Amino acid sequence: MNGSGPKVVVDDVTVRFDGVLALDELSLEIGRSEFVSIVGPSGSGKSTLFNVVSGLQRPSSGRVLIDGQDVTGETGHVGYMLQKDLLIPWRTVVGNIVLGAALTRGARSRDRAEAAALASRYGLGEFLDHYPHALSGGMRQRVALMRTLALKTDVLLLDEPFGALDSQTRLDMQLWLLSVYEDLEVTILFVTHDVDEAILLSDRVVVLSARPGRIMADLPITLPRPRGLDVLTSPPFMDLKREVLGLLHETPVAASR
Repeated sequence: MNGSGPKVVVDDVTVRFDGVLALDELSLEIGRSEFVSIVGPSGSGKSTLFNVVSGLQRPSSGRVLIDGQDVTGETGHVGYMLQKDLLIPWRTVVGNIVLGAALTRGARSRDRAEAAALASRYGLGEFLDHYPHALSGGMRQRVALMRTLALKTDVLLLDEPFGALDSQTRLDMQLWLLSVYEDLEVTILFVTHDVDEAILLSDRVVVLSARPGRIMADLPITLPRPRGLDVLTSPPFMDLKREVLGLLHETPVAASR
């Protein structure tokens, strides 16, 4: 394992589907313990990029490296969380968190103890034996993220995990994810259509063009951590938001920062 280089490298990746060019020679490096959000119009290849990084989709050309190792087309190197929580209705909170172990080698008592500790650490301690139907939307998403963390991969792909939540619950989940991220040494790639969400959470925001997906901009987010609600109305935040929106809508905006 290379401890000094980037954690994830997307190297000149191109993806074609039935002659349609989805991603065009896209290259991206993600540092260790970095939080990077991907934004772009619908059809820009955000989910395709995630499928390539996770190994679910082999690119037409190019490669993916994690810790300097070529993992192109290989699964099991990252945790992947979708917008839908996909919780198993007949499994409790703990049972859902240990699902990965249950499907591979069989969940052991140690797995269940670790799952209970993880859930308790991040606000689900009173609900360990509850079933999904008894949980709110935000709590279900917390369980889904705990299930992803339980896989013990240090690269997480989060594909619009809060997209189906109402605005208040979504903001609560954003603040909760910030606390989880600041507590753990994980690398996160995050897809969202919400520019505020991308800026609030991230160290960098990568803006993709309309299909075929190319990187239009890679913007550093220099807002200090830890972050709270006050940052959402700060002048630097608003400058960044105008810049990202200008790129997404192809309207150059002069930022004051």
